[in-house]
Amino acid sequence: MRPVDPFDDASTARAVIDDRGAVARWGVGARRLLGYEAHEVLGRPAAALLAEPDALAALAGPRWSGDLTLRHRDGRTVSAHLLALRRPPRGDRADWRVVVRPDHTELDPPDDVVTAAALSQSPCPMLVCDERLRLRWINDRMTELIDLPDHEVRGLRITDIGVRPENAEIEELLAEVLATGRARDIEGYVRPSGLNRAAGMLTRIAPLTDGSGRVRGACLTGHDFTEHYLARERLQLVNEASVRIGTTLDVTRTAQELADVCIPSLADFVSVDLLDPQESGEAPTELAAPVELRRAAHHSVDPGNPMAVVKPGHTEVYPATSPQAGSLVAGRTIVATVASGRLDQWLNWNRTRGERVKEFGVHSTMSVPIQARGQTLGVAVLTRYRRPDPFTPDDVLLAEEITARAAVCIDNARRFSRERETALALQRSLLPRSLPRTAAVQAASRYLPAARAGVGGDWFDVIPLSGMRVAMVVGDVVGHGIQASATMGRLRTAVRTLADIDLAPDELLTHLDDLVVRLSAEAGHDGSPGEVGATCLYAVYDPVSRRCTLARAGHPAPMMMMPGGPARQVDLPAGPPLGLGGLPFESAELALPEGTVLSLFTDGLVESRQRDVDASHALLCEALAVPSDSLEESCDRVLHALLPSGGSTDDVALLLARTLGLPASQVATWDIPADPALVAPVRKQVVEQLARWDLSEASFTAELVTSELVTNAIRYGAHPIRLRLIHDATTLICEVSDTSHTAPHLRRAKTWDEGGRGLLLVAQLTQRWGSRHTPDGKTIWAEIGLLDEE
Repeated sequence: MRPVDPFDDASTARAVIDDRGAVARWGVGARRLLGYEAHEVLGRPAAALLAEPDALAALAGPRWSGDLTLRHRDGRTVSAHLLALRRPPRGDRADWRVVVRPDHTELDPPDDVVTAAALSQSPCPMLVCDERLRLRWINDRMTELIDLPDHEVRGLRITDIGVRPENAEIEELLAEVLATGRARDIEGYVRPSGLNRAAGMLTRIAPLTDGSGRVRGACLTGHDFTEHYLARERLQLVNEASVRIGTTLDVTRTAQELADVCIPSLADFVSVDLLDPQESGEAPTELAAPVELRRAAHHSVDPGNPMAVVKPGHTEVYPATSPQAGSLVAGRTIVATVASGRLDQWLNWNRTRGERVKEFGVHSTMSVPIQARGQTLGVAVLTRYRRPDPFTPDDVLLAEEITARAAVCIDNARRFSRERETALALQRSLLPRSLPRTAAVQAASRYLPAARAGVGGDWFDVIPLSGMRVAMVVGDVVGHGIQASATMGRLRTAVRTLADIDLAPDELLTHLDDLVVRLSAEAGHDGSPGEVGATCLYAVYDPVSRRCTLARAGHPAPMMMMPGGPARQVDLPAGPPLGLGGLPFESAELALPEGTVLSLFTDGLVESRQRDVDASHALLCEALAVPSDSLEESCDRVLHALLPSGGSTDDVALLLARTLGLPASQVATWDIPADPALVAPVRKQVVEQLARWDLSEASFTAELVTSELVTNAIRYGAHPIRLRLIHDATTLICEVSDTSHTAPHLRRAKTWDEGGRGLLLVAQLTQRWGSRHTPDGKTIWAEIGLLDEE
């Protein structure tokens, strides 16, 4: 129920005077008091209603009260006590609301001396209004709060003595209690006119009834529970801080959360400045002025933070007279006020800051050092300019409690960031800095650490093998951090070592599985169970046969896109993850036309909370299907299509490889009879073939290597024997294959030995040599470097 319009109350004279001094509104009570109808005075100067027109100039300030002599319509004068309230501007206009206290004997307070004394001297503010919402009585405590005596407000309404929204709300509640007969309780934090501070007030509005039960008025009683209110607010703020501060392991975000929590409950402007870590990663141990700090965050009650002088991320040197340096050097909270002059040197030192302080009316600062685990990390400075009350000892305790919580979170974030940077540096150092150029594939790669969890154990590699072949590997170690990166480095080294002896993909994964089992056992030697685990995909592509052999250990299957065809997933046996031990791995062989694009990746690329794996595979296929000559562009397109803007929740490793084919004209093959006498004709055929390839400069070395390898195969190998020459722009490869599984080994002959120097000679004449087992036997190979024509 809304109260009746007070301008319709004939018992109290009310009028509104606009900022030009003209009458803007005329109440029924005003007509009764002075005899003028509304149309006679509206728009006319209010000074015409005064016996002394110049008395209107006395109106000043937000509220004015005093005795004035008014002029009646019939020419006589009327003495009245006026109360004028200046209402807040509406647009570009403001006005005065004027009321004249009614003079009615029925509004006088009770004449019972004891009762009147008890009510008047009650420590709780009280007021009584009648059923027409007119104030009948207020006690002494209420008089202090509203800063008006009882005889000046008697007969007025609450909205006549104050223009704050709280006055209108209380009047509405009084009207509701009068209408319903039910009491109401409200509580709030208000700043009465008679107090120089805000107060927590618990207010009860109760109906007053006569003997018949009829509601004849209402009584309002207030209870000052400021201390309890503030204590509860502090507790709520501490609880809020525990929830809002430290939501992430990001230093800047945590500092901003600290600033946000303190606004507006504790301060009007908060700045958080942090010390830059030393090279060791720890905060400086000894502090002395001046102090260089980096602005991490700030927040203000005013949009846009107009109080801020330093931008986030920028540094500033603070002198000893500044609140920042003062509290950091002292190691404790320092409260200072502008009025005391303690900030004069600081403000004069920085003219811009001094101008801001004067502009906004700053009166108090509180600087709290941010300390955690015995280290000082920075300082938070809380400033008040809109709230008129200075910082209290309770405010200091509250700020220190919140800052201490934030300090632990900031320290945790710094330690996490430092560990993440260390792990990332280790990860980067263990991953290939660039992919080798090979005659088998064109390759491009990407590695992205997890956005929040930190660096993990994802890795990729491209490994040149004998016979122009190339191995491609992508793996993922379980876990994150330095331990995962170190384990990744060990596995990558192991894969390179196993690849160097030309193991088939399924055999290589079997050996790698044994290694992970041993690493798990070593990790559990301290009594804790070993938790080393990994997945891996290993592929070997031969540009001569254009066939690719793949095997995987619990890893996502690769995607394949042949020239002119759609991208699709390779049907490849899954295999168990590495570390289970004893379970077999299966390989698959594919024929890949030249120009086929293989996509090898870790599960961080396709596993997401926003979509299922099938949807991710569909997006990956769409991204791969976009025509592009650059694999680098394709990598970027894939990451953009599948990863959210904020980064993945897991590490991502991506390897794209476009297959190349070696033309048949660059390969020559001979079947060698098991007759040592035919080695010379074979050498001649090799020389002739090199001449056709325009590689005569390598003939001498090729003759010696071919003679040695073919002779060894005839003497110690098994029939049939095959010789193959392969070349590209930089390398000539000589391969001799037979059906014997016995591999040769290098030995050094003694001075008088007649043999034993063949393989030593091959090793000295070639870039590298080795052997690899095949399903039918073995192949001995040697690589001869070709001179650069340039």
